[in-house]
Amino acid sequence: MIIVDTSVWIDYVRDIETPQTAWLETELGRKRLAITDLILCEILQGVRDDKQNRETRATLFQLKIFNTGGTELALAAADNYRKLQKQGITIHKTIDCLIATFCILNGHSLLHNNRDFNAFEDKLRLQVIHP
Repeated sequence: MIIVDTSVWIDYVRDIETPQTAWLETELGRKRLAITDLILCEILQGVRDDKQNRETRATLFQLKIFNTGGTELALAAADNYRKLQKQGITIHKTIDCLIATFCILNGHSLLHNNRDFNAFEDKLRLQVIHP
């Protein structure tokens, strides 16, 4: 399964062309794509217009949405944060640490446009889609 991060969805909703949004446009409906509950929250927090909110929800609810909460994920994400920190790498957002760790634990690939995930790929074997 491929998890599509908030960083890609925001660009997609705003019609910003990036390699990631082009990949998403091509593969939406063809590949097994998903988001997490955390990504759902981040995306919808950024949608200001009511009509766009309804359209965005309709699009997102066509995807698999994984629930990510829980003690196991919290502990693993904290461990990953500490592993990276010991290597001199600071992850700027806790939610990115949770999303990356969720993907690692569950064997999902991640489509993103966010440099914080690069450390997870380089150091912790996060599987990333590179369009």
